[in-house]
Amino acid sequence: MPMRPNLLRQKLNAGEPTLCTRLLNPLPRFAELVGAQGGYDYIEYVTEYSTFHMYDLDHVCRAVDLYGLGTMVKIDQANQHFVAQRAIGAGFQAILFTDCRSAEDVRECVRICRPDTPEDGGYYPAAKRRNSLVSDADGKDYVQAARDIVVCVMIEKRGAVEQIDEILEIPGLDMIQWGGTDYAMNLGLAFDRDAPQVDEARRKVFEAALASKVPPRAEVSGPEAAEEYKQMGVRHFSVGGDLAYVSAGWKRDAEQMGAFMADIR
Repeated sequence: MPMRPNLLRQKLNAGEPTLCTRLLNPLPRFAELVGAQGGYDYIEYVTEYSTFHMYDLDHVCRAVDLYGLGTMVKIDQANQHFVAQRAIGAGFQAILFTDCRSAEDVRECVRICRPDTPEDGGYYPAAKRRNSLVSDADGKDYVQAARDIVVCVMIEKRGAVEQIDEILEIPGLDMIQWGGTDYAMNLGLAFDRDAPQVDEARRKVFEAALASKVPPRAEVSGPEAAEEYKQMGVRHFSVGGDLAYVSAGWKRDAEQMGAFMADIR
């Protein structure tokens, strides 16, 4: 049985723009709801912020497969080697690494995802997991699938910003994502992501990425927020997510029903 095609890799290789949304809830129904809307190229499952079991990695991928979407998982740095490789084994096609502080940190992220062959120099082994189904875990298709895993890193620490040019030259790095909130905290400006120092770093990172062969992705709240990045030349976006949408809906209903029920009280 052939390996599944890496849909995000195909989009990147073709130079096509991409759109994703984020999920913190691992229930397959949420992934199915995203797929049913149309318009999204892939989902990003944020394990860094959520509680999950290993089974959830398989379930999210199964649900998304039904709608022909790509998959990315955002992972915590503390156990990144284990979770990244198990996520790849579950069927995730892209890994978003967090908290990189140096170019060497980024090189390690690439090695985690690449096959354990002399020419690739990676750590990903021959492991019969969901991604290979009944295929041989050491065949050419299996090795190529590991080479095709999209490696994305958060640029959210001072060290990474200072070494951004070196980072963007690392072979095997496919995409970067700016993390303004973490960067502000790292500077001692907790949650002041609009501070001049933070905005200066943001522009530096995007300009450097756009001048390189590594596309940047912008995380936005909607078209209005995305316009600036579009004018810069950014072609990859992440918009919203289940937590934001549910929170906004509950807030709206509470306010509207509160006004409605004022006379009842």
